[in-house]
Amino acid sequence: MDGTTGDNRMTARRALRLIHLVSTVWFMLCVGGIVVAALHQAGFHWWLIFSLSGHSALVIFLLISLYLFALFRGVGGAQHIEVEHPLTSTHYYMGLYVAAPLIGGIAGIVGMIGAQNTGKFLLGITLGTLGTTFTVWVIIDPLIGLIEMLLPASRKHRAERLARAEAERRARKERREQLIAEAFAREARERQGWEEHLKPHAEHLANLLTTEASSLPRAEKEALDLGATAWRLGGLTCMRQLRDMAITISRERCGGKDVVDYVSYWWDGIGDWRRPSLG
Repeated sequence: MDGTTGDNRMTARRALRLIHLVSTVWFMLCVGGIVVAALHQAGFHWWLIFSLSGHSALVIFLLISLYLFALFRGVGGAQHIEVEHPLTSTHYYMGLYVAAPLIGGIAGIVGMIGAQNTGKFLLGITLGTLGTTFTVWVIIDPLIGLIEMLLPASRKHRAERLARAEAERRARKERREQLIAEAFAREARERQGWEEHLKPHAEHLANLLTTEASSLPRAEKEALDLGATAWRLGGLTCMRQLRDMAITISRERCGGKDVVDYVSYWWDGIGDWRRPSLG
């Protein structure tokens, strides 16, 4: 049963797209006819009218393409909520909506039966098409949509839907905030655990920072071992913590004076550690 229903919906959508394509082509032909007739009545020669149409053909084609794309999406891809739109969500209504230009053309033919003048006959068909299309698309459809939105069942369902959406949004936000808080708490616990483990290494590294120039090669070698140990313990974050602890200890020993940060250069290439840019 579900498969049959799905096939019927697909068939209905294809039919709506076909009807809409034919209706739009007919509608644009009627618009073009009105424009050409108006230009001719204004005194423009036929060669100039067709020349103007030729220069505008590409723009008209692009506008029609965008128009068809937008409305094809509306017909084929829009998910109408039947409870909130009990009439406009039906295939019957959509068929009437997209076929409005054709219906107007038929009405124009019926209304102009008996006309002797071919120009008036075609003008009546064109005006019937444009008038019906304007009435259905610009007046009737928005009015019906407004009435549907004012129905008690529609208003209740819409309010519930918006409330559910807002609740889901708040739940997602709270979940994100919870995950962020958990991440910060986990990082704080890790840093606290690292601090106890890294304290003797930080003191050793602080000694290396204040070593004499003649002993810098040996100090660098020992510092590399300390950096590798921190990298294995907790990656880049742990290395930064060890460096900061060592810098702090060195400054305290030097009475608050600045200390040359050899560590940032010694550790270049250990894991993800990179020396600071000189620029």
